[in-house]
Amino acid sequence: MTSCWWRGDRLRELAERLQGTSGARAEVLVADLTDPRGLGAVEARAAGDESLVLLVNNAGFGGYRPFVDIDPGTLDDLISVHVRAVARLTRATLPGMVRRGAGGVINVASLLALSGTVPPNPLPHRATYAGAKAFIVTLTQALAGELRETGVRVQVCLPGLVATEYHALVGRDVSRMPPMMAAADVVTASLAAFARGEVVCIPALDDPALLDRLSEAQQALLRFGATPTLARRYRPGAA
Repeated sequence: MTSCWWRGDRLRELAERLQGTSGARAEVLVADLTDPRGLGAVEARAAGDESLVLLVNNAGFGGYRPFVDIDPGTLDDLISVHVRAVARLTRATLPGMVRRGAGGVINVASLLALSGTVPPNPLPHRATYAGAKAFIVTLTQALAGELRETGVRVQVCLPGLVATEYHALVGRDVSRMPPMMAAADVVTASLAAFARGEVVCIPALDDPALLDRLSEAQQALLRFGATPTLARRYRPGAA
């Protein structure tokens, strides 16, 4: 992922602005999360900082291609950034938070994590990307159960289309795209949900009961699908 390097200058500019206007201490660590050395550097920094109170895993890229056409290197990069880096950095951060009984992790996924049954038109070809984002959702939900009594919170945020420069950088005609949510609104929703203890945050979702019904359906499938009896339709001679 070569694009991370030119963002180093922008990160340093932001750090200087934060330090100059608010007196905050800001440290910039530029790393390519597809490179084991880059990931290791961030991992070591996160694991060694006992003052870390919030980790936000927000690195990502689309790499949209039909699965049969996707370059194997791009496939590896998608898995490295969305799966390996999220798991490793979360693993590096949580022990210190658990020892202190405070802190949290916000993992940014995507509504596309829920899109497996939707065909690639009008949505993009996204098998690996959506699958990796689904990993983030399940990882976070499972961790929420493990951490319930520790004082440490985790959240997965699933935004839809967000108005950032990403779309222009990958060659999309922004004027032909549907309305997009402001990035600041995604942040506002995520932090508000985190404060409320919500494990799953969908910034534009007005009816949280939809998430409850999804969870209930998943638990029912797990419950009824875990019996030792073969379903009737799969038995020999079934119509």
